[in-house]
Amino acid sequence: MNRLWKLVDNLENWLCQLLLVTFVALLFAQIMLRNLFSYSLPWADELATYAFVWFAYLGAVYAAKKSAHNRVTFQFRFFPRWVELACGALTDLIWIAFNLVFIWLSYDFVFNKMNTFWKSQTLGIPMKVFYLILPLAFVLMTLRILQNNYLRFVKHREPVDPEAEAIAEAKSSTLSSSNEKGD
Repeated sequence: MNRLWKLVDNLENWLCQLLLVTFVALLFAQIMLRNLFSYSLPWADELATYAFVWFAYLGAVYAAKKSAHNRVTFQFRFFPRWVELACGALTDLIWIAFNLVFIWLSYDFVFNKMNTFWKSQTLGIPMKVFYLILPLAFVLMTLRILQNNYLRFVKHREPVDPEAEAIAEAKSSTLSSSNEKGD
């Protein structure tokens, strides 16, 4: 199972990086072409837009994996630890319920209600390809929420918080540089 999650992690990272590079490079090329040559690629804006949308949804999946979505947790400092855990589990259940509804609605839209002949204006690609990110991202997000709760409640490991990790790294580098100055 760990091998599967590692594969999914790598695929998510690779795809996010590819999408980011794609839309930034396309927008940069468009700006350069318009300003220097008074020309633009007719399909580049559309592809950059779809790459950005896919990047945003996969970024939300990545944030769910890292438990980095915004949450108001300050009030839990005044309560016992079990209250924080119970409220966190409850909010995750509500989040999963929302995701399940959205998975159903987006799946129904993409596969049942969307016209097969709808194509993107300049690329000519069926719109189903671009809208497929909706059910896909919410399925992956739900799996990541379940994975984090499994780690938290079964394995008794907290998911790595990237913000706390960055703060700890900054503190350690500040301490090491101040120790070097003091020597």
